[in-house]
Amino acid sequence: MGAEQDLYDRTAARTSRVVLASYSTSFGLGARLLDAATRDGIDAVYGLVRIADEVVDTRRGDGAGELLDELEAETARALERGWSTNLVVHSFARTARRCGIGHREVDPFFASMRTDLTVQVHDRESYERYVYGSAEVVGLMCLAVFLNAHRQPGEPLAVADERIERGARALGAAFQKINFLRDLRTDYAELGRRYLPGVVPDRLRRRDVEAFCAEVEADLAAARAALPGLPVRARIAVAATVAVYERLLARLHATPPHEILRTRVRVPDPVKVALAARAAGTQLLGQVSANRARTAPRDRVLA
Repeated sequence: MGAEQDLYDRTAARTSRVVLASYSTSFGLGARLLDAATRDGIDAVYGLVRIADEVVDTRRGDGAGELLDELEAETARALERGWSTNLVVHSFARTARRCGIGHREVDPFFASMRTDLTVQVHDRESYERYVYGSAEVVGLMCLAVFLNAHRQPGEPLAVADERIERGARALGAAFQKINFLRDLRTDYAELGRRYLPGVVPDRLRRRDVEAFCAEVEADLAAARAALPGLPVRARIAVAATVAVYERLLARLHATPPHEILRTRVRVPDPVKVALAARAAGTQLLGQVSANRARTAPRDRVLA
């Protein structure tokens, strides 16, 4: 059974990786900078999140509520028994059990996904609740992977301090909010959703864009402040991903509101690669300098 189980686990992991590669170049760039075990965990988290998102966005009224209920129930069963016939859920459950992800993160996530089927216009309270469940808890899941991807059975879970958790939540929120602004036209015209409180998409104003970008920049600042608390490879990967999203935010900020409603602002793939490489290199050089400082002999005091 050992070989068969290992083959099934590896097949599930590859399935989640295909999902990530198919749906996100920005997130995928950072994931490629992780070690194998951590990357498998991030692929697994993204795979489940993406499938749930597709249920509420692609299926919508066509039995989407029932499909989402089935996905949530299967995820809960897999968290308990460590196995699923759904390869993406199986991959997620294995990661969750190893890294300490549970209902504290999973339940709010599915609650936010369910909101997409019932709520069309958000006020500030429902918006913050939605962002927490759809994005901040995903940041916490990724943090759990960064800290515990190499954890062996019986070993205690590594737990981040409050500042690092706050940074992980802020990072998830920033990525989600940037997508809200970039996808404003699609969410409104095709899905009938208004995520941004007080903003009427077809009457988007310059001051709306500036206020929203300032909110996202505050989230990114909190995320950057938490970077030093991450393992080295995770820090490099997150910094690379942040660099890409920061450029996307800058492009959105510089785009006239009517253009945001007309076209989908994006960062060209070659630019993404260059940004990610530069950010990763900066983090790597910083780590090398820190290592040298720690190992350098103290200067002798000459009499």
